[in-house]
Amino acid sequence: MKLAFVMAAAIAALSAQTAWAQDVAAGEQSFKKCLPCHAVGPDAKNKVGPVLNGLDGRQSGSIEGYSYSDANKNSGIVWDETQFVDYIKDPRAKIKGTKMIFPGIKNETEAKSLWAYLKQFGPDGKTK
Repeated sequence: MKLAFVMAAAIAALSAQTAWAQDVAAGEQSFKKCLPCHAVGPDAKNKVGPVLNGLDGRQSGSIEGYSYSDANKNSGIVWDETQFVDYIKDPRAKIKGTKMIFPGIKNETEAKSLWAYLKQFGPDGKTK
């Protein structure tokens, strides 16, 4: 009985890892919508929008060298999955006065996959 429980737990853990990997892969595909304005990774530079490295836990409007709107700098948002998913579905509704012109990602599954992809990048652009 104990062995069966251990095996079931191991299978569940592997399934969770596989699902997470699929979310990251789907998020990477979704990030192609963001590439014209944003970058991630060790060589990322600010573009029309700021670098998205180290987004998880970062204060909104805080990337050095990027000219944020006052609305973004003063939003009080600290990025996590909940804030990001709410923001990305309609950026201008979440932060009135943001410079971000993007129609949004309305599909919650896609938005969560995009978050899974982005949160893997630390502040230095290396994957965690």
